[in-house]
Amino acid sequence: MSIRVMNRNSRVFVAGVSTLAGRALQSYLRKVGWCVLQSDVEPDFANAEAAYNIFEKIRPDYVWAVAGKSGGIDANQNYPAELMRNNLLAAAHIFEAARRVNVKKLLYLASSCIYPRDCLQPMRAQDIRSGPLEPTSEAYATAKLAALKLCEAYRRQYGVSFITAIVADAFGPETEFDPKNSHVIPALIYKMHRAKIERQKEMSVWGSGKPVRDFIYSEDLADACLCVMENWDDQEPINLSASNPVSIADLAQLIREVVGFSGRLIFDLSKPDGAPSKILDAGTLFKLGWRPKVSFPDALKKTYEAFLADQPLL
Repeated sequence: MSIRVMNRNSRVFVAGVSTLAGRALQSYLRKVGWCVLQSDVEPDFANAEAAYNIFEKIRPDYVWAVAGKSGGIDANQNYPAELMRNNLLAAAHIFEAARRVNVKKLLYLASSCIYPRDCLQPMRAQDIRSGPLEPTSEAYATAKLAALKLCEAYRRQYGVSFITAIVADAFGPETEFDPKNSHVIPALIYKMHRAKIERQKEMSVWGSGKPVRDFIYSEDLADACLCVMENWDDQEPINLSASNPVSIADLAQLIREVVGFSGRLIFDLSKPDGAPSKILDAGTLFKLGWRPKVSFPDALKKTYEAFLADQPLL
């Protein structure tokens, strides 16, 4: 474990504020009193020159590397090459730029999809690469896994304090509510709200509803990222989870109650389920003293309220 060396004079930087995690992290850090470095325009970290230039310009001490495109099953099926290429390039360029300017510490966020499809539950860091990946997200997951291993390689070769964390499915007010490319919670909120205002009698949900997922609210994720940056310095990845798994069927019911949709939910068995279960073992994170601050039902309500504020009439 590292000694807590960050202070309010430290130069901190979120590489990837166009992502949900990045937006949430930058907002949270400012909320709790950190002075977050930023550029006038978010650079394209998939471009080497852009990445190196911003690091040379601001020369941060501590970096959260959260850049990279993502999406749900639909996006992963339609844009596997784009998702894989963007995440590989962004990670490689951020790591090298951070090394060049002697960043004191870097935290890279990987995704729970890097765990094997049929992984033992709850999933632990030692289970990585113990079996095949889930086919529906294999390209994206491979990129995130490669970046995690690249982070480890930088740590071994250069002696830098680069660490990695594996994140449960994140959601919150910063979510992009695109039913085609978004993850399950924003997609369900969008579809459920539309079904409500159109007075539909039923609404379809992808898959059987049986898969179990592990979610973390965006502000809790940001708080966990700060906790890990201050208190973790190990080559082994650490899981970031609120330890509150829920089935897709139960999730759909919870969202129906939040949205106020009175119609029937139909589970579309022609659509893929993805991995049967993805539950992260948060034991190591909890031993650092971290706990989620927002209950899951309240987090869903806050997320729906943000959706209404952004696009009340769709």
